[in-house]
Amino acid sequence: MHTPQIRNQRRSNTAEFHIGNKGGSMFGLRYAKASPSTYLIQYRNGQPVREGTGLAFFYFAPNASLVSVPLESVDVAFMFNEVSSDFQEVTVQGQVTYRVADPKLLASLMNFTLKPNGEHASEDPSRLPQRVVNAAQVQLRSVLSGQTLQELLRGSERLVQTVREGLRRPDGLPSLGLELVNLSVLAVRPNPETARALEATVREQILKQADDATYLRRNSAIEQERSIRENELNTEIAVETKKRQIRETQLEAERAALEKRQQIQHQEMAGRIELEDRNKALTSLRMENAQKEADAKAYAVASVMKAVQGIDPKVLQALTVGNADPGALIAMAFQGLAENAERIGELNITPDLLQQLTGKGHAQARG
Repeated sequence: MHTPQIRNQRRSNTAEFHIGNKGGSMFGLRYAKASPSTYLIQYRNGQPVREGTGLAFFYFAPNASLVSVPLESVDVAFMFNEVSSDFQEVTVQGQVTYRVADPKLLASLMNFTLKPNGEHASEDPSRLPQRVVNAAQVQLRSVLSGQTLQELLRGSERLVQTVREGLRRPDGLPSLGLELVNLSVLAVRPNPETARALEATVREQILKQADDATYLRRNSAIEQERSIRENELNTEIAVETKKRQIRETQLEAERAALEKRQQIQHQEMAGRIELEDRNKALTSLRMENAQKEADAKAYAVASVMKAVQGIDPKVLQALTVGNADPGALIAMAFQGLAENAERIGELNITPDLLQQLTGKGHAQARG
């Protein structure tokens, strides 16, 4: 085992405490002044009469003694060698930070009495960091002896947590009146031979992992390519299925439109047939009506002819003169002239006379 190495120890009691003479040394009256980070206890005849931080007072030196306990935090670096559970030498390097929590308890366990010149009368204050490091080493040793080297190298945080809990137990630093502020493990290193062996093992593992990663990447690329090809085929199948659905929909729409057109044509044909039937019925009815009207007219003419059958035509002509049309009368007059033409020597009808006769006849007809 190697002796723990302690670094960065901070201790300056002369800068924290001042003692001076007042009125000469022959009277034994002295003046004491402590900083706010120093706990000062004055004993008179073996009994404490004054204590606290940042005190300033006069005291009689022959029957008084002063105890000065610094309260500021102290950082102590350590580095020591231990053995793991698999018998591998391990070097642990770290730092522990502590402060005085109970100065009266610490003063009762260690000598912090001051000399007349303000320095401590014993070496106990300078030995306190070593006692703290020893306590930390005891806790670390109990943890290191229960874990293998690889567990220690992988789980330094667990190591720190376990040592902190051990130092904060009542039988740890609190038994000295101290309080653990922080504990940090900066490094856990094996010896060089073991480190090279571990490096080789880890290197082989890393290379194996790299090879595995290469194979996995290739397999993944093949899987990805196959997945892409399957997706493309699925997409083509989906597209063809959609096209087929579209064609079926179009054919269904065309069939529905054709059926609709056929229904419309059937309806139009039925309408035309019904219209022709109605026209046929109308034509038959018109023919019947025309036949009846013709029969009625024929019967009327026959009745008239039967009534005037024995009457002289001239008498009938004379009877119709009063109601005859002027044009008809003129025509009858010319007809009479034509019948008796052998008896007429000469007949002159001028255009003016003919115009007057026809014009007068038209005027009477309009009137």
